[in-house]
This record gives sequence, C-alpha cells and structure tokens, in this order.
Amino acid sequence: ELKEIVFIIQSQSNSFHSKRAEDLKSDILKQAADLGKELPTVLLIHQMDGHEGAWTILPLMRDFSITYGRNSSWIFFCEEDTRVQVVKLLETLGRFDGSKEWFLGKALYDEESTIIHHYAFAENPTVFKFPDFAAGWALSIPLVNKLAKKLKSEPLKSDFTIDLKHEIALYIWQKGEGPHLTPVPEFCTDDVNSYKADHCATTFSNFLPLCGEPVKKEDIFVAVKTCQKFHRDRIPVVKQTWEREAALIEYYSNYADTSIPTIDLGIPNTDRGHCGKTFAILERFLNHSSPRTPWLVIVDDDTLISIFRLRKLLSCYDPNEPVFLGERYGYGLGTGGYSYITGGGGMVFSRIAVQKLLASKCRCYSMDAPDDMVLGMCFSGLGIPITHSPLFHQARPMDYPKGYLSHQIPVSFHKHWNIDPVKVYFTWLAPNTEESINGKKVGYNREDL
Repeated sequence: ELKEIVFIIQSQSNSFHSKRAEDLKSDILKQAADLGKELPTVLLIHQMDGHEGAWTILPLMRDFSITYGRNSSWIFFCEEDTRVQVVKLLETLGRFDGSKEWFLGKALYDEESTIIHHYAFAENPTVFKFPDFAAGWALSIPLVNKLAKKLKSEPLKSDFTIDLKHEIALYIWQKGEGPHLTPVPEFCTDDVNSYKADHCATTFSNFLPLCGEPVKKEDIFVAVKTCQKFHRDRIPVVKQTWEREAALIEYYSNYADTSIPTIDLGIPNTDRGHCGKTFAILERFLNHSSPRTPWLVIVDDDTLISIFRLRKLLSCYDPNEPVFLGERYGYGLGTGGYSYITGGGGMVFSRIAVQKLLASKCRCYSMDAPDDMVLGMCFSGLGIPITHSPLFHQARPMDYPKGYLSHQIPVSFHKHWNIDPVKVYFTWLAPNTEESINGKKVGYNREDL
C-alpha cells in the first residue's frame, strides 16, 4: 500500500533548494491523490528536528524506527531532482518481501580504490556497491529497526563524513553482517524525457540548473590561493584553461610576482590549513572589490573550474541571502559537530555571507588551521546553513564512479596527481564540450581519464 511508504526528500534549507523539494513533495502527493490512494507521508530532511547532521541520515534512524516502525513497510529516500513515478515505484517495491531486511538502489562502484573512500576494498573495489542517491534508494522497515537498535548501543563515531552514499552502505553492510545493496533496474538516473525512462520508477531531471539568464562574468570575483613554490607549475595550468572565463581574478601568494601577477597578502605560507590566508582574502573582497560584485569564489591553484557553468548555477541563488556553496563534508555530526564546504572543489560566497562572517568575531584559531573547516564552524555558529552542490568535486574525475558523473555537468575538479590537468579541463569542463541543446543533455567525448 502507498500509505506504507515514507518518502524522505534529501532537501536543503536554501530557498532555491527548499522550493524544489516542496515541488517534488507536491508532485508525489498529487500522483497519490490521482490514484485515489491514502496519501503517504512525505518529509523534507532539512525540516527535521533542526539536527545539524540530519543530511547524514543515519542519526535519524531511531526517529524513523519509533515513528514509522509499526505501520510502514519502506522508507524511500530521494533527492530534490529525482522524479518519482508512484505507480511504478509501488510495483517495484512490491516485488520485495517487506518483512525482510532490504537495501535497494541503483548500484555505483569504484573502478579503482580512491582517496575519497579511504582506499576501501583496495584489492577489488568493484565488489562493493553503494547507492546513487539521484535514482532514489529504499530501506525496508526491518532494516531501519535493526539500524536504530545498533545506533542506540553504538553511537556514531565523531569523525568525517566525506561521501555519504558510500559511508551509509558501509554502515549497513557491517563488515558482512548486514545486507549488501540490491541493485534495482527501475531506479534510474536517465533523463525524464529519455526513451530509456519507460521502465523506470525514478528518473533524474537536472544536470546543471539554470534559472533565467546566467550571472554576468563581472558579478563573480575569483580568488586563487597559491604560493611561490607553485607559481611555475600550477599557475600556467590555470592560465591555459579557465582563467579566460573569469572577468575578475586575482592570485594571492606569499610572494609578489609581477609576471602572473600575484598579490602578497603579507601572510606567510603554511604547509597546510591556510586559514590566515583565506580570511585575508575575505577581508580584501569586502574592503577592496566593488561593493556591486555579489559573488566571491575561492579556489586552490590546482582547482579546475568552469566559471561558464558556475554562472549558470548561480542564476538559481539569491545573492541577497547568505549563501555558502560547494561540496559539503561533515565533521563530528554524530556528536554535535558541523558541516563545511571542502575547499579544493571551490568555495562560493555571496557578499552578504562574507559580511555576516566578518561582522562576527569568529576567526582562525591558528594561521595553519584548516580554512574550510573553520569556515564551516563559523557559519554553523551563525546559524547560516551551508549549501551543497554535487557538481563541485574535491578530487579528480577518476576518483568518482563513472555512473555517478554520467548524470552531471560538473563545475569543478581538484588535484593534478597523475593526470594531465589541461586534458582533464578540456574533456570535462571547457565551454566547448557544450552542455545542452533545447534543455537535453548532450554526451561528451570523454576519454577514460
């Protein structure tokens, strides 16, 4: 029965995202009403109990078990851009015995062991499957109850959340004691308009959001963090690739080099962390750039980014809101920690977010503190939620499953290890690999990188 499915939309509180999640909720409820069925429960994760770590889902299992453990059969999770065919979803879940432990989804796997999964399953990474959240994924209630019981006796450890879908699958698997992910072919990430979508209970509707005209080049100030030892090998890559897309760009270093040119902020270089440098960049943006420039992007000198696509993405965000956007990680979220935007993929700030941050007294506890984590802590303390976009990437294309990248038009990648970064840029990010025709995704000529 439809009323036995609890729908959880992995939503966010930013106005653009919450509106999309509300639209999906309305669509699911309308489909249910059109069927003449008793309406299911549809919940938005960002509205649940104000828990800073609600997006990591596992901390909510006990609530799910207590509230829905008796009268429901399935918890079905999806993203705001997942499109759900309710009738087909009912048919699909109906194939599985809801009295048993099931973990269902579209399977992703690593082709090779990767840093973002701590090199898990190094001997054969393809054996471990984890769900593509964009296709939706489901847990049977007996499994939810089991997870809730485990969490009661063994609280989540206070460490990093880096790739949630992989970490949830590992937690459920429990070193072989729990179920593996069961791949379900009806959970799809094909475009909703694709001929392949006919058999799908779920499809995916968005590769790169665009809400009206792209933001003007001149409305984005780009700050590149570098240091003298990387002037000769990393900066030339930026100049050969994406620098031409930026109208306003400055390079911040520990040494003024007129040939680039770089600006010496007077902050000594540190081997890690760079918190002092980042806060100096934020101060400079507020005090020395045009007050009419609404957006700041801070990237590393080994970040590859498409400013062209970022301009489209930012058309969906209101610069009058405090926006802090990028790829979200978590620290200590089981024990009252905080979320943060990981720096390598690029950190995007609205001017008002920078104003609010610097008006507070939140600052680096040391010059070499991790800048991205300190920023996360500061914004958390200010009650400003960070906004996650999966289009920013802390690692290289080869560090992500091909199936995961196949429904994205990425905005950034990071690191030059064992790759030709110029080739990566022109294969994955350059404007001439162009995006879409009449809103339909166009395949790229992507080699295996």
